[in-house]
Amino acid sequence: MGLFGRKNSGDTATPESPAPAATPVDPALAALSGTYTIDPAHSGIGFTVRHAMVTNVRGSFTEHEGTLTLDGANPAASAAAIDVKIASVDTGIADRDAHLRSGDFFDTERFPLMRFRSTGASALGGDAYRITGDLTIKDVTRPLTIDLEFNGAATDPYGNERVGFEGSAEILRSDWGLTWNAALETGGVMVSDKVKLTFDISAIKSA
Repeated sequence: MGLFGRKNSGDTATPESPAPAATPVDPALAALSGTYTIDPAHSGIGFTVRHAMVTNVRGSFTEHEGTLTLDGANPAASAAAIDVKIASVDTGIADRDAHLRSGDFFDTERFPLMRFRSTGASALGGDAYRITGDLTIKDVTRPLTIDLEFNGAATDPYGNERVGFEGSAEILRSDWGLTWNAALETGGVMVSDKVKLTFDISAIKSA
């Protein structure tokens, strides 16, 4: 059973029939409710973007922090806040990383952080969830929807109560003012507008 319980798609109410009784919350799920601090040593925030029209470049942001507020009884009350240090971008090529930090792309001296603040959450069934919120890159804030899968909960050997999620989202970088590009002689452009974001989150209960 997923963290936030299950939706019963067959439960419908009509004027002739009373609304179905609420499904009891599994006590094991309710016990997961609380505030969790993202563990950066066991979490990853990455991206994939098409390069030169023929291949994909993958990278990650190695420095980030955030919190999850989980409500096992009411998923709509759950929330997330994540701050990413953009200068920590790592694609494995130092010159490329320096270009990404420059004014052509992220301009990290003026805009050091990328921020996500959730505005809503919902259960999709099974272990699938969706979180919506506002993503800020540079001086632009736009809505972002992330589809997540709950990977489970466990107590680690040090006594920490952990939860895990993985998810993804697709954005157009131009929507956040990241428009630098170069034309190719054979047609097309050096860097695609579409970027896939990936999230692998391990978080420790703190309250």
